[in-house]
Amino acid sequence: MQPSSIVNDRIARIAAHLQPPNDSQMGDLRRENCRAKGGSGGFKVAVLGAAGGIGQPLAMLMKMNPLVSVLHLYDVVNAPGVTADISHMDTSAVVRGFLGQQQLEDALTGMDLVIIPAGVPRKPGMTRDDLFNINAGIVKTLCEGIAKCCPKAIVNVISNPVNSTVPIAAEVFKKAGTYDPKRLLGVTMLDVVRANTFVAEVLGLDPREVDVPVVGGHAGVTILPLLSQVKPSSSFTPKEIDYLTDRIQNGGTEVVEAKAGAGSATLSMAYAAVKFADACLRGLRGDAGIVQCAYVASEVTELPFFASKVRLGRTGVEEIHPLGPLNEYERAGLEKAKKELAGSIQKGVSFIRK
Repeated sequence: MQPSSIVNDRIARIAAHLQPPNDSQMGDLRRENCRAKGGSGGFKVAVLGAAGGIGQPLAMLMKMNPLVSVLHLYDVVNAPGVTADISHMDTSAVVRGFLGQQQLEDALTGMDLVIIPAGVPRKPGMTRDDLFNINAGIVKTLCEGIAKCCPKAIVNVISNPVNSTVPIAAEVFKKAGTYDPKRLLGVTMLDVVRANTFVAEVLGLDPREVDVPVVGGHAGVTILPLLSQVKPSSSFTPKEIDYLTDRIQNGGTEVVEAKAGAGSATLSMAYAAVKFADACLRGLRGDAGIVQCAYVASEVTELPFFASKVRLGRTGVEEIHPLGPLNEYERAGLEKAKKELAGSIQKGVSFIRK
């Protein structure tokens, strides 16, 4: 029989993973000292909005990622339940839950990567702009916490409208004196995932064998698939180009309408977000040749932010690729995208500066 003190110590350590008690309750069992075997070889990742429709599958998939050693799950509601559920998965990442504004700083301290799916989802008839007033305030508050607690973290912004929330995050970081454009990335990976899938359907290929660059932004006409640059090299009829471009641009609406008021794109978004987060972690690890599309501070166009292919590394965005040769259809689409993007960017900047 082991002494009861050892048994109690183990029980306290397990409990500390699920919902952080007050320090006065913990004695010497501080949360940072609670770590499972095998959980020390990777990165520390926080998911802000972990109890939401995107946050839950995103958190589950991040728990499965072998590059993650510590996974912090934060939300203003239901975080303890999601944390308890995901913590039962037999992977090496240690999971800790954080509930409410008062625990935001604890959730963020020491993080290498912060993923932000927090906010309200789209409903039928809503545009991403309709989400702005609610989600803009949420992103502002979360980014203020990041600036204070983990200013060197890579930040992946999912909260819509991404075209405006990334500029909001940038302005918050500028005010705090912590802004590093290399470390702030808007997640547009879902547009790429959709493009790969839809193009593969037309070509009769496995989507995993297809690579479609998607540039511009992350809403409607700002989403510009460069079908002339598809790999493997392919040609499309004008009708196919119209069909594919329209479906890629309106993929989110397709899901919102199909769910008939029950939600928006959550599962595919979580998949895309984890795919992008994994690329960021592999870049942080020092892997070579990690290239993905993302919405970042950019000089590719005259706009301050633009989505295009970027090379990820230890400092975040280490290289921004040029757009490459565009055909006439894509050049016209680019002008439409830039016009729409300019207003969305200014809207985000004005929200902070007003």
